[in-house]
Amino acid sequence: MAADRDVVLVRHGQTVWIATGRHTGRTDIPLTDEGRRQGRAVGALLAPWSFATVLTSPLGRARETCRAAGFDGEVDPDLKEWDYGDHEGRTTPEIREDDPGWTVWRGPVPGGESIDDVAARADRVVARI
Repeated sequence: MAADRDVVLVRHGQTVWIATGRHTGRTDIPLTDEGRRQGRAVGALLAPWSFATVLTSPLGRARETCRAAGFDGEVDPDLKEWDYGDHEGRTTPEIREDDPGWTVWRGPVPGGESIDDVAARADRVVARI
């Protein structure tokens, strides 16, 4: 059903950290029951489509979402989430206590990836597909 050049991007389902507003990058937090339900729901939405390639992050929450959606995705390390470094597991308001006005887009992300690092990984994935 999807056109030859269509790309569908699906984010993983809910985790406890997502539910509490915590930045979740490289910490492999498992899906909640709601996250698994979300995976099945997106699978139902995508069921009429066929895909030449299905890729997934190596993190468990992404692989589990992919499986719950009914796909056997190929792991691509470039699809890992942004490495938040020292901000991993913190909420934006907590980070802004130390750095007022902070956003992930403007940084800094001490001990983590720069936006240029993330963009380079994304560029590799786009080139691949």
